[in-house]
Amino acid sequence: MANKQNGFRILLLEAIHPGAKDLLAREGHTVQLESHSPKEAELVTMLQNFDVVGIRSKTQITEKVLQANPHLLAVGCFCIGTDQVKLDQAKRLGIPVFNAPYSNTRSVAELVLAEIVALSRQLGDRSMMAHRGEWMKSAVGSREVRGKTLGIVGYGHIGSQVSVLAESFGMRVVYFDVIKKLPLGNSQQLETLEDVLRVSDFVSLHVPDTAQTKQMITERELSQMKKGACLINASRGSVVVIPALAEALKSNHLAGAAVDVFPVEPSSNNEKFVSELQGLKNVILTPHIGGSTEEAQEAIGIEVAQSFLGFLKNGSTRGAVNFPNVDLPILHDNSQRMINVHQNVPGVLGEINSIVSKFGVNITAQGLSTDSNVGYLVMDMEGRAEEVSNLVAGLKT
Repeated sequence: MANKQNGFRILLLEAIHPGAKDLLAREGHTVQLESHSPKEAELVTMLQNFDVVGIRSKTQITEKVLQANPHLLAVGCFCIGTDQVKLDQAKRLGIPVFNAPYSNTRSVAELVLAEIVALSRQLGDRSMMAHRGEWMKSAVGSREVRGKTLGIVGYGHIGSQVSVLAESFGMRVVYFDVIKKLPLGNSQQLETLEDVLRVSDFVSLHVPDTAQTKQMITERELSQMKKGACLINASRGSVVVIPALAEALKSNHLAGAAVDVFPVEPSSNNEKFVSELQGLKNVILTPHIGGSTEEAQEAIGIEVAQSFLGFLKNGSTRGAVNFPNVDLPILHDNSQRMINVHQNVPGVLGEINSIVSKFGVNITAQGLSTDSNVGYLVMDMEGRAEEVSNLVAGLKT
């Protein structure tokens, strides 16, 4: 990749916030904004006309999509998760994938705290009864959250923010994470998941989608929770075995649940949603809206768009989830920057420098960053445009 004077062609799908388009367009790039999530065949064809693509959680960047579009320079996930992209395949093709791990943290944390209060006061059921004309004024089963224990599973960006907000409600916070994490406030890390489940009045899940977290909450884990506790899942739909959760609620072992993510979700707002949890007492079901606030969507749009700009203008890969992370300075006007992605094997840098010398281009700065699979070489050069163009062609051969 080298600098492109007339800008790059960028496709933004799934109604990404227009602030992203505005930011990218101001920098001279051609941006097309679409509201739908294309199926694989349509996406294969669409991407032929673009250099960069931005998606949210529905669009699948499959191996077939990537193989058909190896010219892509970058993929942006305008959300936290990146499991909708074949990351290893993208890496092999030299395509960095960016995401937005921070921008919707507050929105998700606020929803979780709202759901804790709503479950504790049975607000969902009481509201629906009032809508039906039923008047159920009773304190039975309705409790304050102050003094109760919140167990957080996954103490990352969101889990730790939930911890801070919960303490402001007067809750005791314990958490489990697979690695040692510095506790915020008065929260306490426990040794095992079972330890957290056993002592918590509310359990909130904040884990990524990995092989280790898939179906981590089964009938066994639910049975380890306190009788009368509530479960909240705003992380990934694959984490909880839904039929087991439904049974725990029907048997009254659990007093309630709030679920924002599901193993199978509708592909659009026009598709019907079906779940075993529908109609159960004190169960809050929301359509994957944890990060769906206007503030979060705007912040996500800006965060990923800025990652795009840093990469397209300077070659910076800071924030890429599948690439060596490199934060590069702005390129001087009298220089040209070349990016080379190669397999991380001995001798490649020497071969490239030999080719550069052959074409008579002067290297002014050079940096190489690697991981176990790829090498990411950034080279600033002085030379006529024709010389640099010939050099790039020589490296491709």
